[in-house]
Amino acid sequence: MPKASRATSTGTILAGGVLSALALGALTWAVATQTASPMSWPGWSKPAELHKIASRDVANFADVVDTVKPTVFAVESRVTADDTEGGRDSGDADADVAPPLNKSLPRFALPDDTPDTPEGPSRRLLVSRGSGFFISSDGYAVTNGHVVENADTTQILTDDQRTYGAKVVGIDQVSDLALLKVDGRDDFPFATFADGLPRVGSWILAFGNPFGLGGTVTAGIVSARERNIGMSANQDLIQIDAPINKGDSGGPSFDLDGKVVGVNTMIISPSGGSIGIAFAIPAETVKTVMPQLRDKGAVTRGWLGVQMQPVTPDIAESLELKDVRGALVARLEATGPAAKAGISVGDVITSVDDEPIKRASDLARKVTNSAPGTLLRLGVMHHGEQKTARVTLDEVPTQQRRPLR
Repeated sequence: MPKASRATSTGTILAGGVLSALALGALTWAVATQTASPMSWPGWSKPAELHKIASRDVANFADVVDTVKPTVFAVESRVTADDTEGGRDSGDADADVAPPLNKSLPRFALPDDTPDTPEGPSRRLLVSRGSGFFISSDGYAVTNGHVVENADTTQILTDDQRTYGAKVVGIDQVSDLALLKVDGRDDFPFATFADGLPRVGSWILAFGNPFGLGGTVTAGIVSARERNIGMSANQDLIQIDAPINKGDSGGPSFDLDGKVVGVNTMIISPSGGSIGIAFAIPAETVKTVMPQLRDKGAVTRGWLGVQMQPVTPDIAESLELKDVRGALVARLEATGPAAKAGISVGDVITSVDDEPIKRASDLARKVTNSAPGTLLRLGVMHHGEQKTARVTLDEVPTQQRRPLR
């Protein structure tokens, strides 16, 4: 069966697997939310301070590459860990690989060429390699959370072969995004974001650091939009067919205008290498998350307090529903907002603020666009009767957040 793997190159293995908390079943989503609209960031409302793209000739992407390549860099994170903790070694799971869909699968490991640290044979220096890109001239930059999570030190190698130390400002576990800060210059070339989702079939150029090779660009098209492969309730990913491999995690995908349309984050593959099924976090998600990481080091999220699954034809028939649509409440937190509003396990949420819900992921998206404290009016099918529930979203309980370093 195909495996979904994080496109990060890891020298040795992080005990326990840092991404296990991100994996959710394909049929069940835990609903979390982030603030309704992106906060401001200097440069997002003005053109990038880059060279003008001279050509849109799809037979030659060189002008686009020359424009945006200086904004992309390689990332290397290091952490010293005890091999005896968690009972793992280099033959076990790779921390970069996330279980896809609704089934845990073996993770991949690259050959272990990282020497033991001076502390002794039970201490190992774990090296994780990925990609990133600047979003401001003063050194703020984006990468994937799984590239730098738990790192003791992080450094970047820019396109002009300069090495800088990087501080991890914040990591958002839900979106798998991290904000870095690189000091030492105020003239870093930086990328800007596209407005809205790209069209299916449009060209994209993916940049990254595959297998530690350094600045690499691949071309492909947008294969699909709003893909949810069970990794997160509110992560509707962009599917692309540009080759993405280990070490490309956190790198940007650009459109032919030189705008970032997404952040490359994972692939589905039976072997761990690219087969043309890759996923990127949409630019709109990045634009929402980054300012909060900058200002607070974390993303404030609301909470509905339910886990849900799609309404299948069999479920619709058993519940005597006229239409095969909506989100079935599969689990309910006793003290959550939904329970307080009178929603029960087995109810089907059919609308939010009078807008129909076709799939469970639609409800997740609607809630994602609402901030904690927002009052939502939910249409609910309860024991064959349609009713309305008014729900005020709470903030995600503290115990459900994973601590950051």
